[in-house]
Amino acid sequence: MIYLALGSNLGDREWNLEQAKALLAEALRVDMLCSQVLETEALGFEGPAFLNQAVCFESDIEPEALLDLCQDIEVRLGRPRHTAEYDAEGRRIFHDRTIDIDILKYNDLEIHIDRLDIPHPQIWERPYVQELLNDITI
Repeated sequence: MIYLALGSNLGDREWNLEQAKALLAEALRVDMLCSQVLETEALGFEGPAFLNQAVCFESDIEPEALLDLCQDIEVRLGRPRHTAEYDAEGRRIFHDRTIDIDILKYNDLEIHIDRLDIPHPQIWERPYVQELLNDITI
């Protein structure tokens, strides 16, 4: 099973989540299980609250191709292309976003390359992620 986290804190947050799920399902030709939607404060920066949701599905898409798809959907939904930014102490800098799609888990794979870490490195730092995953774990 592949698990993704979706988050939005700009614009019509519910619409952004729904559109991201629809675009993923259409591109991957999959049915998804969806968690509840949780509203959380922005973590790591000051900004509007996020709506967050987790989804899971089965697919044979390769992990890097899935990352490309997720980033393409983010851009289609108004998020500028981005690369990770870090402050002088090496802490990640976060920004507001119309949509964020993170690959949380991909079956039992562990991947650590420049552009992709699976499982997602912040999966244990965001308590709401565990709640969302518990909602859909099969």
